[in-house]
Amino acid sequence: MQDSQPGKEPKVLIAGAGIAGLTLAILLDKARIEYEIFERNEQIRSVGSAACLGFNVMPLMDQLGLLEELRSISKRVDGTTIFKEDMEVIREIRLRNNKELNGYETLVTSRDQFHALLLSRVPKEKIRTNKKIVSLTQDNESVTITCADGSSYTGDILVGADGAYSSVRTALYTEIKKEGDMPKVDEEELISHYLSIMGTTDPLNPDNYEGLNDVESHCDTIIGEERGLTWRYFTIPNNRICWRIDLQSSSVDPSLYDGWLNADYNNYDIDQLPERWKDYKLAIMGDLKGLFENTPKDTITKVVLEEKIYETWKHGRTVLIGDGALNSILDAIILANAIYEMPSAEQKHVTKALDDFYLERFPTSKREMNPSQQLSTIMAGKVTWLDTAGRFLLLKLVPKYFKEKSLEYNLSYRPQATFLPRIESKGSVPMTPQRPSKKYAAYLKAQAATGTNATV
Repeated sequence: MQDSQPGKEPKVLIAGAGIAGLTLAILLDKARIEYEIFERNEQIRSVGSAACLGFNVMPLMDQLGLLEELRSISKRVDGTTIFKEDMEVIREIRLRNNKELNGYETLVTSRDQFHALLLSRVPKEKIRTNKKIVSLTQDNESVTITCADGSSYTGDILVGADGAYSSVRTALYTEIKKEGDMPKVDEEELISHYLSIMGTTDPLNPDNYEGLNDVESHCDTIIGEERGLTWRYFTIPNNRICWRIDLQSSSVDPSLYDGWLNADYNNYDIDQLPERWKDYKLAIMGDLKGLFENTPKDTITKVVLEEKIYETWKHGRTVLIGDGALNSILDAIILANAIYEMPSAEQKHVTKALDDFYLERFPTSKREMNPSQQLSTIMAGKVTWLDTAGRFLLLKLVPKYFKEKSLEYNLSYRPQATFLPRIESKGSVPMTPQRPSKKYAAYLKAQAATGTNATV
């Protein structure tokens, strides 16, 4: 075991080279904190569909110097429209005034392009591939991971950034259960009744899709007449479309989801879908068949939507962070800030850092979970007449709901790395205050005294 000497800088082991792991890696690199990424797959790639990035993460993109490049691969989102299957408009939600309020547009790009942008900022030698973590051990001095190939690695903090079905979470929970400290809610199996099939097309002919080459993204949701079925899409640059189909497993043929209710992202054979679904129309002309046929088959994926929030995010020297694009970035910011403030890699400082991270992010994530679940249920298609009635009632309240909640919390929560030059608020709604870093202030003072540039 390595010795956690007083004053020793921490080494961070990151499980997963997805959006969460890469964002954290970039931040740690900026903070000059040693790290290494362990990716379970042999090839690093991103799966999924759209990555929609709102004002909450734009100051960080600005801090990291990624904002302009992100804009070049994205379209701005001015609003979204919800349709019935016959293309009758149920509700339009406009977001054009958001930039006045917070200073930034909402942007949408493909998940693979955003992932590639982040990956380009992480040195290749920092990533080890084909390293599936199967177990971990930790004590007051260090944490050690063992991979499926028999190799092992030791560090001071282990971050599980490897998705909803995290191997780090599995290993950590096994350890906690042995100690008898597992909360009952976290012992329950993760089961979801909402399933998604998704992909991103190759470039399409704009003559066949209305508004495909518009500057703003067309973000539409169609709620099908068939029970439990919804389809949605985002138009992105280069005449491509990110699409997804959402299903309620209780309402569709079990053969469509049998065997993957509790599976992570994986490839899906689109020919397994009912033939009639391919004829369902899009509000921008065309149909689902056109999207399926123009999407590389090896990039079409299936995933279950996580419907619970675990209460155990940390134990000892191990911590878990989110998987979705937005929440995982926010988690990475707050965790990197907490690790940066550590005076050393001693257990007491690790404990405080992980506690600080949890105390900020857990209440926020839990608060956001219920509205998100409610909206997913509303948008996921018909189940009963009561669901149908509730959908139309609540959709009429959506604009008011978003306005009120945004102004009181969402618009103001735009955290930044406390160890990088701060981006001043650009909108009329001020940012939620962050505790300034004493360590960074001392660093700036030392830089000023030597006449060097104030960069980390």
